[in-house]
Amino acid sequence: MKRIAVFPGSFDPFTKGHEAVVRKALNLFDEVIVAIGVNSTKNYQFTLEKRIQHISSLFSSSENVRVVNYQKLTVDLCKAEGAQFIVRGLRDSKDFEYEKSIAHMNEALAGIETVFLLTNQEYSAISSSIIREIYKNDGDITQFVTNTHLLV
Repeated sequence: MKRIAVFPGSFDPFTKGHEAVVRKALNLFDEVIVAIGVNSTKNYQFTLEKRIQHISSLFSSSENVRVVNYQKLTVDLCKAEGAQFIVRGLRDSKDFEYEKSIAHMNEALAGIETVFLLTNQEYSAISSSIIREIYKNDGDITQFVTNTHLLV
């Protein structure tokens, strides 16, 4: 049976930390689905199309990574895609405390197991919200995001 994991997030933008988590997950799973959650009430910095293009370009040489978007519960997406696992990246203990209760709920709702992967130490301070602020104020985000030219 193929081991499929979903890596969900808004990925606004998809950072080098996110990229590192997917690359680690590829060592554990046969397929990783990068799932961009869409919330119609949220204002995104980067369009959905740009985020899909950006992430797809980063993994264009890997047949084991797919990029999808969704507007339902993550566990429902997992069921639809045949995924048995959710992957979450952790930067610190605050991330773990937040993610732990969600992981318990996902397991209770659908029996989907969450696998936590630590981000690489050099990316532990990177957050999409901070990067959006840098970008909004005309700062250079290239050290935090690969292939930034695809986002603009």
